Amino acid sequence: MPAPGATVRRALAAAGIALGGAAVARVVHARRRAGPSGTASGPVGAHSRADRTLRVARVGGRAGASFALHRARRAFASVERQAQLDQAFELQTADQIATALGDMKGALMKLGQMVSYIDAGLPPHVREALSSLQQDAPPMSAALAAEVVERELGAPPEKLFLEWDPAPIASASIGQVHRAITHDARAVAVKAQYPGVDRAITADLDNAGLVFGALAMAFPGLDPGPLVDELRQRIVEELDYENEARNQQLFVDWFRGHPFIHVPEVLYELSSRGVLTTELAEGVRFAGMATWSQDERDLAAEAIYRFVFRSLYRLQAFNGDPHPGNYLFRPGGQVTFLDFGLVKHFTQPEIDVFGDMIRAMVDEHDMARFRSIVESVGLLEPGKPFTDVQIQEYFGHFYGYVMDDAVVTITPEWSAATVARFFDMSGPHGEIMKAANVPPSFAIIQRINLGLFAILGDLRATANFRRIANELWPWVDGPPSTDLGRAEALWLRRRSSSDP
Repeated sequence: MPAPGATVRRALAAAGIALGGAAVARVVHARRRAGPSGTASGPVGAHSRADRTLRVARVGGRAGASFALHRARRAFASVERQAQLDQAFELQTADQIATALGDMKGALMKLGQMVSYIDAGLPPHVREALSSLQQDAPPMSAALAAEVVERELGAPPEKLFLEWDPAPIASASIGQVHRAITHDARAVAVKAQYPGVDRAITADLDNAGLVFGALAMAFPGLDPGPLVDELRQRIVEELDYENEARNQQLFVDWFRGHPFIHVPEVLYELSSRGVLTTELAEGVRFAGMATWSQDERDLAAEAIYRFVFRSLYRLQAFNGDPHPGNYLFRPGGQVTFLDFGLVKHFTQPEIDVFGDMIRAMVDEHDMARFRSIVESVGLLEPGKPFTDVQIQEYFGHFYGYVMDDAVVTITPEWSAATVARFFDMSGPHGEIMKAANVPPSFAIIQRINLGLFAILGDLRATANFRRIANELWPWVDGPPSTDLGRAEALWLRRRSSSDP
């Protein structure tokens, strides 16, 4: 494992990439400057690129001044006292970052969102401070939320709904969610978008080119132009709740009647570009589920895993925001999936490439063929003098959990090593990383490596993932290997028989 300081820097770099690729994430809960009610009373502030960049720079300046004072104090302290001072400084810095980004909302808020869960190498007390932000960001005022609903739907929420709860049940970087009951007695969740967040995100995205331009200096194989364009398009789509409604309904329709996967129905008559109304889902948040028995955690992890890859290979769509705030859990592997703002739709040729890579690496162990595939799609610069062993050691890690027909545990250490293969150039794979690129079709799919497997690592998910994968890979279409698999196979047969 790298030194703690290097790990923190690596995680922050990873969060920078996630700034472009993440969707609405409920990962940073910050204590913000607020009005007397403790909520935001006006539109999202600091809309210009210069203003938002300046606010981040101020955080860096405060952190730098704090570090100078910390270093001076540390010089005169005992070894034991130095450790205490280090921990206090890390917590103070994490709080400063969370406060600034939570206050700003928009895309920059995502910088801190990923840090809390993608890298198990973060100091535990820092992860704990940041993970307290995973559910909610500071909310806007009840009056402002009601104004958004009235502007978008043509009437105040008290008239649109039989009952309206002015207190939000969740809030994040783009909007917040309220409970309501419709006039036909349906319990619903109403997501209202923050006024001005579209301008804030546009300002943040103007900085994305600078971020990726700097990364291109460290990773010479990275072509930032197409990548930035792809990420910009995906994030701008998040601002359109009508687009999110269409995406969500696609998953609703496909998974309807599924034995353990649930996606809330969309109420189009109470939705618009800035308001999204869906059925209200119930369940335990990730932090609560993580206290359950290991058997229950394994079932939850298997359900998430099946949802991701069943969607990818059957729907040719990936809900690109796998993070702790987007799930609700019930015992027995029952999982409700939330937030479909960032959905990437793939073409059949793109899906075929994913399958070709898996077959070459996992089934055939043919590094020459694997290398030709990744070079042809732009993942690796052609003609570099890497051996087959180097290719296998670097890329093979991502397939390690399905390489053998055996029960494996996805650990936090394995997840941290996965992140390191993207960003830790000081490690043994630095030269390959410098020659690597992220083509547009892979920009969102890499969230599997950065997000999904971080979550499975947190759960220490244990299963024979090769057998489960064989069920999901369409070129294998293997028999069910678990209780959840058998329930899903029965549902698939019924679904097929009912298709016209």
